[in-house]
Amino acid sequence: MTSFVHGIALLGFEDFALAQGLDPRATLAEIGLPCDAKDGVISGVQFNTLLELCARRSANPLFGLQLGLQQGAQALGNLWYAIQNAGSVGEALQVLIQYFHVHSNGAQLQLECHGGYARLMYEVTDGEAHSVRQTVELAIGISAHLMQGLLQHAWQPHSLQLRHSPVAEPSAYCRLLGITPHFNNSVNAWVFDERLLNIPLSTADQRLRQLVREHLDELARITLQELPSYVQKLLRTWLPHGQVCIEQVAAHMQLSPRSLQRYLRAQNTSFQALLDDTRQALATRYLRESSLSLTQLAGLLGYADLSTFSRAFKRWNGISPQQWKHHQQSSPAAVSRAVPDRHGE
Repeated sequence: MTSFVHGIALLGFEDFALAQGLDPRATLAEIGLPCDAKDGVISGVQFNTLLELCARRSANPLFGLQLGLQQGAQALGNLWYAIQNAGSVGEALQVLIQYFHVHSNGAQLQLECHGGYARLMYEVTDGEAHSVRQTVELAIGISAHLMQGLLQHAWQPHSLQLRHSPVAEPSAYCRLLGITPHFNNSVNAWVFDERLLNIPLSTADQRLRQLVREHLDELARITLQELPSYVQKLLRTWLPHGQVCIEQVAAHMQLSPRSLQRYLRAQNTSFQALLDDTRQALATRYLRESSLSLTQLAGLLGYADLSTFSRAFKRWNGISPQQWKHHQQSSPAAVSRAVPDRHGE
């Protein structure tokens, strides 16, 4: 399964990377992410690769953990508001678990209680991610900040279990987290007194809690709706540089073309439909705002020749690009009368 992560997961990345001696924009570009990736959705594999690359380039094996501690629970986006307005610590964690897939669908959280102890477990479920130590430690940093925010001084974990071996001296972990992890375990988990789950949260607001839960329910239904707009964003960026095909877009997102088409079908669209709509919008914009020749415009939109572009334009608008431009120049208001309603075709 190919996973996605909301771009909010890159909260504070640029400043932190700079402090680690990295060029954040160049690093993002190296793995195929735009500098404004925080505003969209990125593949889980790319996010994981980014953290691993930064840890290696900065010679800081604790890059992910430190970034997570710096980001704090704000990196969870809308989830943080729902967590803050839960009635108790236990309810807050249940909200986090229930809606975590809205933030990232390539990992999962679980909470289990046994023998007076609770375990908050984190697992990367995306099988395409090969090394996940940095991603796991980022999550550990965020969750440590989260639990401290909820419990203040009452947060005294019994232990921290990590599946991987240490990437730095155990004492370095202790300085950052206040506890030395137990490495090479079967799970990644915070272990703490089960009674902490019953502590009420003084910040709880019943009305706000309901509104945020309704919003998260909506997000859970529309997460993939962001994908078509993201694909169109790539198309608008790349079309002026030549022809764009689904294989290029899928490779950029580290998806197979078949998977990308499947996700788009789930949103009642297709790559070709998005390409068509993007070309139509760009064509009218260029015709209205520039003095490019039609041949130049056809090339900018990725068409092999002018005749192919002209046929597409007439299919969209019912008139040729030459006629459209003539109407635009003579009477801008006439364009709306000359161009038929696409939905009425």
